[in-house]
Amino acid sequence: MTEHRLDPITGAVTDVFDPSIPPVLTVDPGDTLVVHTLNASGHLTRKRSSDDDPERLIPNIRGHCLAGPIAVRGARPGMTLGVTLVALTPDEWGFTVAGSRDTPLNRRLGVAGGSPAWLLWDLDRDKFTGTNNLGFTVDLAPFLGVIGLPPAEPGEHPTGPPRTVGGGNIDCRDLVAGSTLYLPVTVPDALLCVGDGHAAQGDGEVSGTAIECGMTTELRLDLMTDRPLDSVHAETPTSRITFGFDEDLNEAMLAALDAMVDWMRSIFDLDKATALALASTVVDLRVTQVANGVWGVHAVLPNSAVR
Repeated sequence: MTEHRLDPITGAVTDVFDPSIPPVLTVDPGDTLVVHTLNASGHLTRKRSSDDDPERLIPNIRGHCLAGPIAVRGARPGMTLGVTLVALTPDEWGFTVAGSRDTPLNRRLGVAGGSPAWLLWDLDRDKFTGTNNLGFTVDLAPFLGVIGLPPAEPGEHPTGPPRTVGGGNIDCRDLVAGSTLYLPVTVPDALLCVGDGHAAQGDGEVSGTAIECGMTTELRLDLMTDRPLDSVHAETPTSRITFGFDEDLNEAMLAALDAMVDWMRSIFDLDKATALALASTVVDLRVTQVANGVWGVHAVLPNSAVR
């Protein structure tokens, strides 16, 4: 097994998912990779005021600034790529903004069309806290908002909406260090892209941003053919998680629940109705994010819930 390093430089980043983009790095299953990503906007320097617009690595950026694509030798559709997040270390600064876009949520809350509100954060990686320009301090729980594979269909695909098979902009705060995200392989060699570091976020990512920051991520990539589900799912240090993504939040919820019930059938050797009954006693349904046009819901089964 080999350890690789990938840094954010021109030619090693992308702002779209596209199966025709040549990989910037090729690894073997079981290899580890240390990736430094810029924040989602690709800022090269710190944002120091609400009016400051730092230079970006990708001028006129269309989506998230992502590292990749990363090819995994031997990956083929029908397999599952396991992305294990070994360690996540945020950069020393970040930002959060609200009211910057004309969205249905912002219109409903009455914050569209006005001046955006900016929080500028100093991130203490020793204390694992962040303090913003207003003096508020929060605990950090870093994760990557985007971990995904391109759709099989030719052409450029936006990084914003998460997808049922390839994943992408999932924005799930539970995917902290020690977690493994399982992605059904969509294209030969997988062509993984990662980025959109978040130092902290609540379920929902309700303003459309978390604490957006650069991130250094150590991850391990594995291939497997024996996963219990053919949709995106995860194992974290505390739970099993399934996901649903849809423009209708109800449909997203149903997809996440259906996958979790199927997983519980496999774990506990139950018929579907009995698995649903057991799920009703221990599974939590959470709104992952309402920020990406395609809404996310995740179903959570704590590891200690059934004994």
